[in-house]
Amino acid sequence: MTLKDKLAAQKIYLLLAALFITSLVVSNLIFQKFFYWYPLDVEIFGAKLFEISVGILPYPITFLITDLISEIYGKKRANQVVVTGIFASLFSLGIILLSNYAPATSWSPVGDSMFSTVFGNTAIAVFASMLAYLFAQFVDIQIYHFWKRLTKGKHLWLRNNFSTFTSQFVDTLTILLLLCSFNIIAWDRFYGLLVAGFLFKVLIAIIDTPFLYLGVYLFRKRFNLKVNEEIELI
Repeated sequence: MTLKDKLAAQKIYLLLAALFITSLVVSNLIFQKFFYWYPLDVEIFGAKLFEISVGILPYPITFLITDLISEIYGKKRANQVVVTGIFASLFSLGIILLSNYAPATSWSPVGDSMFSTVFGNTAIAVFASMLAYLFAQFVDIQIYHFWKRLTKGKHLWLRNNFSTFTSQFVDTLTILLLLCSFNIIAWDRFYGLLVAGFLFKVLIAIIDTPFLYLGVYLFRKRFNLKVNEEIELI
């Protein structure tokens, strides 16, 4: 690979990392709003499918990106993005805490009470999300590369979905346990939200599989990569 190609690959890697970090941080900021989507008239544990946090919307993007980075750039680069995401979450948490303690002026469009209502639980949410995210992302990367080695780089759909299904269940279970333990969400909603959140993420994972195939195809075509070949950055 030429130096020009390596520089191009480096820029794409940084762009993917930026999208990953943005999706992660935003999901922590917006989690307190819940929305509904009722494709079927079904109730599970007293909760209708689907009643879920809007924070779940950008989150599956992070798993798609880490799978793409794992496939093209390798396990080490995927783990680096995960660690960077943790740092970004901690940094955003510090900014939110500082902003929450700063007293609002009498003419501020957003007062202390409103700001605390929207962002007051963000510290706990970021903490819960980071723990869940840490477990889930490392599980995702480990399982992804296990199947990649086992299939010798073939059957992309298999490692994409098997790794994501497992990691998304770990993520959903962990964050709900923490949020319910901190009384942000009532325990009687735990099982309903667990099933709804996991099924929604599974649905998104299935939908994003063609996008992973497209991304891998474009990378292999642009950088002339063979099956199971990874890019080594500068």
